[in-house]
Amino acid sequence: KFGESVSYFTFRAYFDIGLFKYLFFTVIMCFYAVIICANLLLIVVICVNRSLHEPMYLFLCSLFVNELYGSTTMLPFLLVQILSDIHTVSASLCFLQIYCVFTYGTIEIINLSIMSYDRYLAICYPLQYNTRMTSKKVAMLIALTWLFPFIEVAVKISLSSSLQLCGNIINKVYCDNYSIVKLACSVATMNNIYGLTYTCLAIFGPLILILYTYMRILKVCYSGSKQTRQKAVSTCTPHLASLINFFFGSFFEIVQSRFDMSSVPMMLRIILSLYFLTCQPIFNPLMFGLQMSKIRNLCKSLVFGQM
Repeated sequence: KFGESVSYFTFRAYFDIGLFKYLFFTVIMCFYAVIICANLLLIVVICVNRSLHEPMYLFLCSLFVNELYGSTTMLPFLLVQILSDIHTVSASLCFLQIYCVFTYGTIEIINLSIMSYDRYLAICYPLQYNTRMTSKKVAMLIALTWLFPFIEVAVKISLSSSLQLCGNIINKVYCDNYSIVKLACSVATMNNIYGLTYTCLAIFGPLILILYTYMRILKVCYSGSKQTRQKAVSTCTPHLASLINFFFGSFFEIVQSRFDMSSVPMMLRIILSLYFLTCQPIFNPLMFGLQMSKIRNLCKSLVFGQM
C-alpha cells in the first residue's frame, strides 16, 4: 500500500520556470515531432525492404521502436505538465511513469550491447557470421531485449510501491524511483538490495559485454588489413556515437537523482532531464540514417516515391 497521506505527488521543478514554459513547450513539441517522424520512417524502411532483413538492421529496428516507446510514454505528459497550473500526478500514474522510464533505459542499453555483439561477430568471424547469428538467434536476442526489462522493472516497482512514504514532493519534472525511495519513512533495505542486483544485471552486464566486444574488435583491426579496419570504422562509428550519447544522458540523470542538486539552477536541471528523454530518440535515427548508406538511399527512395 501507499502511505495513507500520499495519494499523489507534486513536481516542484515546474514552479520555477515561469514564462519559460512556452519556450519549453515549443521546443519539446518540435523534438517530439522529429522523433515520431524520423523513427517511424526508419522502421517502415527496414520493415518493407527485404534487403534490410539482416541481423544488424533488425536490431536497429528494435532500437527505433524503443525510441518511440520511451518518448511517447513521457513527452506528451511533460507537455501537459508544462502548460498546466497544477503540477501533480496520482501515485498510480507516477509509478507507471517510473516503469516506462526504467524499461526504456534498460531496453536501450541491452539493445546496444547486443548490437556490439553482432558487430563483433561480423568483424572477428566474417566467414562464420551467418552460422553464428542465425534468424532464430536474432529472434531470441530481440525477445530477451524486451522481455527481461519488463519483468525485472516490474519487481522493482512492486517493491517501491509497497513503501510507507512520509512526503510527496519530487524535485524533478517526472517521477523517478530513487526520488520515491528517498521519501520512505524508514530505510528501504529490500529496495537497496534489489537496486544493486538490478544495476549489476541491467547495467554492468551489458557494459561488460560492450567493453569485451570492442576490445576484440580493436585487436582484429590492429592486426588486420586496411579493408578490415575500414569495415570496422564504418559499422562501429554510429554505434559508438550512440553509446557515448546514451551514457552522457544517463550520467546526468543518475547524478540528479542520487546527489543534492539544490545549488544547480532548476532551469539547467530541467534541460538535463529533457536531454535524457530526447537525446537517443533524436540522435539514433539521424546518426544511423545518415551514416549507413543503405538506409540513407532507401529513405530517399521512400520519401521521394521512387520505390
